[in-house]
Amino acid sequence: MYRTKPFVIFIIGVSGVGKSTIGNLLSKKYSITYFDGDDFHSKENVNKMSKGQSLNDEDRYEWLLTLNQLAKEQIKIQNCVIACSALKEKYRDLLSKDIEINVKWVFLEGSFDQILNHLNCREDHYMPVSLLKSQFKILENPVNALKIDIGFTPEEIVETIKKEIFDKSEFGLIGLGVMGKGLSRNIASKVIALSVYNRHVEGLEEDVAVNFKNEFSELSNILPFDKIKAFVISLQTPRKIMLMVNAGKTVDAVIDNLIPHLSKNDTIIDGGNSHYKDTRRRIDYLKNKNINFIGAGISGGEAGALKGPSIMPSGNKGAYKLVKPFLESIAAKDKNNLPCCTYIGKEGSGHFIKMIHNGIEYVEMQLLAEVYFIFKTIGKNPDEIANILDGWKTKTNSYLLEITVDILRKKDKRGWILELILDKAGNKGTGNWATVATAELGVPSTMIASALFARYLSSFKEERIQLNEKFASFKTISKINVDNMIKVYQLARLVNHHQGFKILFEASRSYGWELNLSEIARIWTNGCIIRSSLMEELVNIFKLTDNMMLNKNIIDEIKELKPSINEMVSQCVIEEIPIPCLSEAVNFLNAYTKADSSANIIQAQRDYFGAHTYQQNNDPSGKYYHTNWKKITHD
Repeated sequence: MYRTKPFVIFIIGVSGVGKSTIGNLLSKKYSITYFDGDDFHSKENVNKMSKGQSLNDEDRYEWLLTLNQLAKEQIKIQNCVIACSALKEKYRDLLSKDIEINVKWVFLEGSFDQILNHLNCREDHYMPVSLLKSQFKILENPVNALKIDIGFTPEEIVETIKKEIFDKSEFGLIGLGVMGKGLSRNIASKVIALSVYNRHVEGLEEDVAVNFKNEFSELSNILPFDKIKAFVISLQTPRKIMLMVNAGKTVDAVIDNLIPHLSKNDTIIDGGNSHYKDTRRRIDYLKNKNINFIGAGISGGEAGALKGPSIMPSGNKGAYKLVKPFLESIAAKDKNNLPCCTYIGKEGSGHFIKMIHNGIEYVEMQLLAEVYFIFKTIGKNPDEIANILDGWKTKTNSYLLEITVDILRKKDKRGWILELILDKAGNKGTGNWATVATAELGVPSTMIASALFARYLSSFKEERIQLNEKFASFKTISKINVDNMIKVYQLARLVNHHQGFKILFEASRSYGWELNLSEIARIWTNGCIIRSSLMEELVNIFKLTDNMMLNKNIIDEIKELKPSINEMVSQCVIEEIPIPCLSEAVNFLNAYTKADSSANIIQAQRDYFGAHTYQQNNDPSGKYYHTNWKKITHD
């Protein structure tokens, strides 16, 4: 057998399909313990069925829980097979509760006449034939099952089960870049039977999958491929295939290569940084081909992929249910040991929140960069800055703060590595997408835009050198209050997180996604790049409000911190220290917390040159007015 993880096979179907026969044959041929689910019915259930009465859901409930507990106990010892009708999806949910990753379903199906003939040939069975019609009536065809026609002989059915379950992988992954390799090792470490595929490019990418398998001990049982058809054939049906390839045309190309080899109810999971609109388009495209598509944002970088990332899947909820056990098993765990993976919502909402996650990440990185630059400008070396930031961890810790301290302290024989790095920041486009998305929604996520443009500005290194020579100013002794820097940083982070979650709220409302902000914050408490102590606080805050700025504790904190950032931003402007995100935090907060703004004159200007009209603040009806601004009137 290829499969090594403990498993339970539920042989399901209406009475008379031969569940017991197949279960016994499997047990004898492969030394797997067999249980007949009927043996675990209560006396009351047996008596009821003997009288020709159908069991209702209440009758079945304790019976299904008993079989679920039996399965849980057995997989701790050895593999097992359980025969059980399990005609409804909710029955199967109970049978597999808490052990979904260990369960395989085999559905024996046939026509009414076939099965009636089977029943008529049986002896000493307490269930009368008259109940067969009622079973067919309540039968809900299982999606996540190996379906076998009872027209085959029992021996042929058992051989099919061996070939399709024992000898095939449970999960497939395409693309063995950094993230793909990390996730593959993560999946394999959970003893999930895995097939991996990487393209073959002569002289460039040759035997990538095979060489990868041989590189790590935990991959000894994976199946490596560089031929797409063989890769697909190696997977159990319905298939679950994750794509870890570059966003854009590459994803579409891989999907087109897969389609000829896929079957109804197979699921493709895009784990890359795809644009949410592309994900929505792909969901619709594949739906017409009866293939599921899940857009799953994944955050955590190389280490997260290997040890447990934060995963943000979206698409059809039924399709997510098929892949949920696998995604949750490889995800990071929160402080309550729950997976940092949850169903996000419809369409491309998973990739949308990953995009906004990256926007928040852009700002968090820029804020630390600005803090560093302020300290550097006033004469502190990297070790001194690292010591200061290290002391902040007790009040405002985060993954990015931790790695920044490590970066500041890293040296080689030449000195601090940081001081050798050219000050040009790259980007892969998600910050740009986030900025465009927030503009399309009309949400003022000004800090994401500022962080993005700060990266763009950094790329103009040569011009900055030239202009520095032209505009260099006389330096004076700095008056920046170093002790207040932590307060400045804390306030800016509050504004950043408010803006990020505000985008999610408005997107959810505009697109009908029904996003759960608290649950999103929860899956961002571990595994992802923006995990932090603040994020943990937001889990509970968003259970009570959709706007964190209305939370009393946040309001009190902002009031306490605001004077420090006012003073620091003012002083940085005087001393010509560029702080685009820190200053934008103040500008946004000043505008967001004022009842009145200057927008009335803008609306008047629009009405003047374009007759765009305006509303009046003393008219609650919302009526629109237009003024002929060139005409002079007198009292």
